[in-house]
Amino acid sequence: MNKTVILVTGASGYLGGRLCHQLFNAGHHVKAFVRHTSNLSSLPPPTDGGSGGGTLELVFGDVTDYQSLRQACSGCHVIFHAAAVVELWFPDPSRLFSVNVGGLKNVLQAYKETGTIEKIVYTSSFFALGSTDGYVADETQTHTGKFFCKEYEKSKAVADKVALDAASEGIPIVPVYPGLIYGPGKVTDANIVARMIIERFSGRLPGYFGQANERFSFSHVDDVVEGHIAAMEKGKPGERYLLTGENASFKQVCDIAAMITQTRRPSFGIPLLIIEAYGWISVLFSKLTGNLPLISPTIVSAVRHQWAYSCEKAKAELDYNPRSLKEG
Repeated sequence: MNKTVILVTGASGYLGGRLCHQLFNAGHHVKAFVRHTSNLSSLPPPTDGGSGGGTLELVFGDVTDYQSLRQACSGCHVIFHAAAVVELWFPDPSRLFSVNVGGLKNVLQAYKETGTIEKIVYTSSFFALGSTDGYVADETQTHTGKFFCKEYEKSKAVADKVALDAASEGIPIVPVYPGLIYGPGKVTDANIVARMIIERFSGRLPGYFGQANERFSFSHVDDVVEGHIAAMEKGKPGERYLLTGENASFKQVCDIAAMITQTRRPSFGIPLLIIEAYGWISVLFSKLTGNLPLISPTIVSAVRHQWAYSCEKAKAELDYNPRSLKEG
């Protein structure tokens, strides 16, 4: 797809910014859909393509504002819909649903009206599939909808059904499901792995966070970006692809970080009840200061479950090749 015109929603985010860089370097014309208040430091500078490479165009709007989104989609061939509210704790859950569900519905409506869009790559989340207590899940799993650890999980599960319904109607959408994303770049409020490591090495997290038996699927951000691009080039419309990585506990993350830095491993685990109490205190201070808490009760609720997934389908069909947690 040389010189494909590609719209990236959520372009100023942790994943979206790195996705824009890769698409730009591959020679595409990238339309970065951002809000006027967005921090654009993670994006390539806007260019007219005079250097012979890709081009980047800033397009301002909001996925909840249909007219701005519809205008941004004009002339596009591919949409990477990566815009989402990813919260540790969010005071207004309605915002989660207006962005995570309503934003996707607006993208689908824009597809119907433009007539030029050939594929939509939709960034879902492992949370949309539900927990995997005692087993490793694949793309056949759908959320039971009976229990949600957090409102974000619920919003992504609802949006997942919207995406699958659209695929059944013939819309060329490819949902991808990253694991817990980590890696280099700016530290965002939702980048819990980077934040945990910072707390660990600054001395504010003296013990292990979580339990030794919980399992999350950790995905390096650059692997997830490559998986998105592979989904554009090779992904089959209507098929789901898990862009996950190594299944491990937060204890293993801390142990690997200690080994790499040749520092002492934490000597004890912090009971989840204590972390949960700290989370409630953090939420209280958050309400007073306006700053998001490092830990919230919803995070503790998620850590009480396992979230382990297999990416064998993405390996086979997209040539997805995630690195090990130690390498990452």
